[in-house]
Amino acid sequence: MTNQLVAALADYPWDALTPAKQRAAEHPDGIVDLSIGTPIDDTPAAAVSALTAAANSPGYPTVVGPPALRESIADFLGRRQATVEPSACLATIGSKEFVAWLPTQLDLGPDDLVVIPAAAYPTYEVGATIAGCRMIATDDPTELGDERPSLVWLNSPSNPTGRILSPDELRARVDWARERGAVVASDECYLDFAWDAPATSVLTPEVSGGDHTGLLAVHSLSKIANLAGYRAGFVAGDPQLVADLTLIRRHTGMMISRPVQQAMIALLGTDDHVVAQRDRYRRRRDLLQPALQKAGFTIDHSEGSLYLWSTQGTDCWQAVDRLAELGILVGPGEFYGADCGDHVRVALTATDERIEAAAERLAAV
Repeated sequence: MTNQLVAALADYPWDALTPAKQRAAEHPDGIVDLSIGTPIDDTPAAAVSALTAAANSPGYPTVVGPPALRESIADFLGRRQATVEPSACLATIGSKEFVAWLPTQLDLGPDDLVVIPAAAYPTYEVGATIAGCRMIATDDPTELGDERPSLVWLNSPSNPTGRILSPDELRARVDWARERGAVVASDECYLDFAWDAPATSVLTPEVSGGDHTGLLAVHSLSKIANLAGYRAGFVAGDPQLVADLTLIRRHTGMMISRPVQQAMIALLGTDDHVVAQRDRYRRRRDLLQPALQKAGFTIDHSEGSLYLWSTQGTDCWQAVDRLAELGILVGPGEFYGADCGDHVRVALTATDERIEAAAERLAAV
């Protein structure tokens, strides 16, 4: 029997990058992998200590965790001008699983429309596909006229483009979605990496109007705390939506381990590690951006996030191959949308030494 869901999902896109990765690895000074965007810096000591202290956890964890977990999430958001009650916060198993399963957990199906950005994290589309929804990709959903979506994804700062939406742009999208009864899910995993313009959460009063009805803000500790290996994220916003999602996740066992919950509490209580990591990425960006420009690339958007959205005005695979010859591996734009085939996504997630090596190789072109 054919699995229709497997048939509906495309092959995992990153597998297509294998030949370029092999070529880049042949460089005499080794590969500089700027493709997937995997954190490479150390996990903060506070997280390691908290995880270790809670390692003897023979009982089952709960989906909501101890009260301190939700309180720490609310405090983290409050420091970003987004006031939420702890009861409207929920830890998730990283952000990717939440993105992929949100349409299903909202009980969406073939009669429902999901709107995603034109250049987008691929898992938004995966989630719509799993639920069997119709999907439209657009940079500005307010231009869709009479369409009545059930779910609208926002992402600012954007992965892959690094574009930052202003509070007015966010408010216009929220108002448009609310008029149509849609849930707005805002992927804010890169909120703390805003370089050329401030980034704003949809939960702030200037965007939400002080009302979180229909709004969900999705966050991750993977990038801000190098916690990708722990699978630690959270969602907050509309109290009723969060309560409904909590009930579903309790029934399905979608919970993170107690040691990881304790690590989250330790990290969400302070921004010291966020500031330190932001400084690392800023230094790497300051090296890599001018090097790419001198090598003939134009950098579009990239006001925030951990990527440089780069183009030579040619097919993205030509740029991938050119950079692979220099031992530099990047992500082809076509992974992120139908109109992204002339860009590559260049991640900042490499060590200082590897970023310096990439800049030197680009300078020698």
